Amino acid sequence: MGKLTSIILGLSIGWAGTVSAMGPDASLRPPERGDITIVANPTQAGLKAWVRTFRPAALAAGLSADTYDTAMRDVTYQPEVVRRDRNQAEFTKTVWDYLDTAVSDLRVSNGKAALAKWDKTLRAIEAKYGVEKEIVTAIWGLESAYGTFRGEDSVLNSLATLAYEGRRAAFFEAELLAALKILQDADTTKGRLKGSWAGAMGHTQFMPSSFQKLAVDYDADGRRNIWGEDPSDALASTAAYLKHFGWTYGQPWGVEVKVPEGFDYMLARRTLKKMPSDWAVLGVVQPDGSAVRDHGLASVLLPGGANGAAFLIFGNFEALEAYNTADAYVIGVGHLADRIRGEGPIRQSWPRHLRVLSYDERIELQKRLTAAGFDTEKIDAKMGPLTINAIRRFQQAQGVLPDGYPSLQLLERLRAL
Repeated sequence: MGKLTSIILGLSIGWAGTVSAMGPDASLRPPERGDITIVANPTQAGLKAWVRTFRPAALAAGLSADTYDTAMRDVTYQPEVVRRDRNQAEFTKTVWDYLDTAVSDLRVSNGKAALAKWDKTLRAIEAKYGVEKEIVTAIWGLESAYGTFRGEDSVLNSLATLAYEGRRAAFFEAELLAALKILQDADTTKGRLKGSWAGAMGHTQFMPSSFQKLAVDYDADGRRNIWGEDPSDALASTAAYLKHFGWTYGQPWGVEVKVPEGFDYMLARRTLKKMPSDWAVLGVVQPDGSAVRDHGLASVLLPGGANGAAFLIFGNFEALEAYNTADAYVIGVGHLADRIRGEGPIRQSWPRHLRVLSYDERIELQKRLTAAGFDTEKIDAKMGPLTINAIRRFQQAQGVLPDGYPSLQLLERLRAL
């Protein structure tokens, strides 16, 4: 993982859920199985034994004995990978702190330079897949700082370590099989199969399973090469991924809006969608007072609560969520793309005096909400739509503004019950 991408990879955004430690993988993950065993004291010898045990399953999945034995002969246990995987949830940022880095002036200027350098390729990719070049460039910028930090960890070491350790065994076993299939298909070599500590690879940080399903050989050289200096295959693969998940050309991811005084914050939920012209009737308009164009059905998103910026978000927001489920990441990609296109910064201010809840506090918040009769449905520290809706119902019952924001003040109110 590179110096810049470490800001956005493998950390948890307290209000928005977990930012994945990998690129496009969330919607392609296999289900977790219930029979996993977590290894209490993992060792190199233990990993070697696991490699022998896993071999029959790999061969049954279609890998040749030669591919498996050659690739797995010298894999090594990586304790740092396990440490990072176990401690992701302890790193939190507010959405505004996240955006300060994700859409910094440097990242914007570097994005414009990258777009200019690869303009011909990106325009052709846009024409072929129907995904705007600025969006593809923005993902490139967030995932690897425009190819500068693509990851130097052995993908096989990382995935084997995590599969053996067992906390998310089913997921990482499947990813390891997909990585081995990459070698068997000769898309790259073992020495070049590098990536982040969690196994995400290349310019736009594809997990191996996503690579297998959706990566493309854009330059038609016989290999889907997302690792080399030429980013063409990686950029085209990103566009193909978004197209697969429903990207609509010409539709924004979202548009910044302001809500009127007296706005009914119970309307600001993902399941309630209206045309922007209908939202305008309710006073939800752009900061300059004009109505948002009718690009399609949209919902109101308040990532910083009532005192932060507001957005009307469209279907393309959901397409970006398939790449990474955290709202902060999606806003980061979308806003970075807008800035690369030449648009200005977010106009509204953020409640920068607020701090993000810690992992333990978010768990406590969910438990207390559920105990009070406002079921969050999951106790996972992720402040996603289910928890936000539960917060709104609690706030409404308490007679306070139901903006859904998981603040310390809200937690203290729950503690006082």
